[in-house]
Amino acid sequence: MSPPSLTRKDYLCALAVVVIWGLNFVVMKTGLKGLSPMMLGALRFALAAFPLILFVRPPALPWRWIAAYGLAQGLGQFGLLFVALQAGMPAGMASLVIQTQAFFTLLLAAPLLRERARRHHWIGLGVAALGLAVIALGRGDGPGQMTMIGFVLTLGAAFMWAVSNIIVRLASNRAPGYDPFAFIAWSSLAPVLPFLLLAVLIDGWEPVLGMLAGMGWGEALSVLYLAVLATLVAYTLWTRLLTRHPAAKIAPFSLLVPVVGLSAAAAAYGEALMPLQWLGAAGVLAGLIVNQLGGRWIRGR
Repeated sequence: MSPPSLTRKDYLCALAVVVIWGLNFVVMKTGLKGLSPMMLGALRFALAAFPLILFVRPPALPWRWIAAYGLAQGLGQFGLLFVALQAGMPAGMASLVIQTQAFFTLLLAAPLLRERARRHHWIGLGVAALGLAVIALGRGDGPGQMTMIGFVLTLGAAFMWAVSNIIVRLASNRAPGYDPFAFIAWSSLAPVLPFLLLAVLIDGWEPVLGMLAGMGWGEALSVLYLAVLATLVAYTLWTRLLTRHPAAKIAPFSLLVPVVGLSAAAAAYGEALMPLQWLGAAGVLAGLIVNQLGGRWIRGR
């Protein structure tokens, strides 16, 4: 039985996620001006979990899936990404490099989910990969400049994002029909304590208390955006899409995030886009079109 086709509502949800996550990287940079990576993570997921879990019932899933997702997506993906941004990874380039999660997801989905990617999926991702490579070749004073440690940490964050995608699919296969919103809210509990412990170990008690006491409007609004829009809204939509469609079909949508991320970083931090990067963004869009519509073209022959 073939999986259901993406509806207009699915496409609109995917577009909303792209915009929210595209702006996400500029917001993270703003939050990291006054908060350490571990404190930003702790506050983000604490606000995403509380007070919602007092009113939202836990999803109909074993707790191991909820905790596994929370640790992979929260502590793994965002812990590494926040450290990467603090270590000199430009916001625009981070929005690009982390999209390698689509490739990691495809590689993990085959052995773990038995989801076989079709030829047009690989062709689409190949075209998109060329687009990403062209963007990365655009060197200059803006997003082309990246530190090696920032690059490696962002790749690690991308891998952990792929792991969280696989966890969502495995959980939905074993317990279909669970509430994605409740899943995101309750899984946000898992990384809070690890983030706090790491903040105390890395930063110390006094700096942690100082960050909380001295938090300004910029940091507070960043935490609010990351908790409500980037976590509760965007990840609920993303999780719902992953529970209804194969990972190979949904993951490539995130390849559009760099288009928004690079533009937002250019506006906020002067990370100037170069002609090569615009050309690469067009390649990413072309790859996504092939990935999503290539099957119809093949069947139409």
